[in-house]
Amino acid sequence: MPWKGEKKPYRIWLSEIILQQTRVEQGMGYYHRFIEQYPTIQALAKAPDQQVFKLWEGLGYYNRCRNLLHTAREIVEKRNGIFPDTYEELIMLKGVGPYTAAAIASFAYNLPYAVVDGNVFRVLARYMGIDIATDSTAGKKIFHDLAYQMLDKKEPASYNQAIMDFGATICKPMSPLCSVCPLQSGCAALATGKVNQLPLKEKTLQRRTRFFNYFILEYRQKIWVQQRMVKDIWQHLFEFYLLETDRQVHWDAFLIQNCLKNQLNIHESTVKKISESLVQQLTHQQIKGQFIHLQFKQKPASLKGGEWKTKAQIRELAFPKLIASYLPTIKS
Repeated sequence: MPWKGEKKPYRIWLSEIILQQTRVEQGMGYYHRFIEQYPTIQALAKAPDQQVFKLWEGLGYYNRCRNLLHTAREIVEKRNGIFPDTYEELIMLKGVGPYTAAAIASFAYNLPYAVVDGNVFRVLARYMGIDIATDSTAGKKIFHDLAYQMLDKKEPASYNQAIMDFGATICKPMSPLCSVCPLQSGCAALATGKVNQLPLKEKTLQRRTRFFNYFILEYRQKIWVQQRMVKDIWQHLFEFYLLETDRQVHWDAFLIQNCLKNQLNIHESTVKKISESLVQQLTHQQIKGQFIHLQFKQKPASLKGGEWKTKAQIRELAFPKLIASYLPTIKS
């Protein structure tokens, strides 16, 4: 992984923000592209919002991207482009929590702060046989205190990287390699048969399914798009005209025309295509999307808030992964 052994705080911070809620295999390509396009924090701070969002496209959790831009500009404008070098200052940065602050403090400045991620929680819970939920108030304190006690204060960066790697490669969530584990003789979970029961979690996310019906409205080789401003998933990304329903709709020409008439006072249109259902799985919800491509001979006057864009212009905009995956199929 390119950020291993990295000492530049900008690169460490960038990698940690990208890897929040993202698998390493997916995040690595984004890290390389960001470093190539924005090699310094000054370059990132000067970049237009939509250009950065476009580069982030597909990573999800777009609030991370907004915080990335906010923090980059704050460091350039208020700190002359120099990253804070204390944990107390780092944790005050937008989008930087205890884990990220500890990572930057230990990896960039070799300060004695324990990095506690899911891998560390798992190693500590199993090795010490701790059956307290890692996401409970008491559990968080116990695990963070324990992580600090076990930290090698002289080599915090090496120790943090080692225990994280150990959790990722040996003490894995599923099918851990207990038979070849160098710590097996002292592992409480292995001795008591609790390896697959630890760590414990108190909360489970409420999952739900949402149905997004996108109307691709085309007039004279241009397509109507709008920016998603609601405080929900995909805020500030672009989308087509959206109708969210509480269940799957089996669209046909009659239903489409009826919907256009009732919602937009549109009476004439040609249905070019009705897509199959596409699915995007988020952490706490599943989005099922369908695309209805329509063509108009007259420009609808009832559409408000969006813009008519050519296909070339649309390619420059940042869309949610669900829409971005469908864009190549649109032919004006």
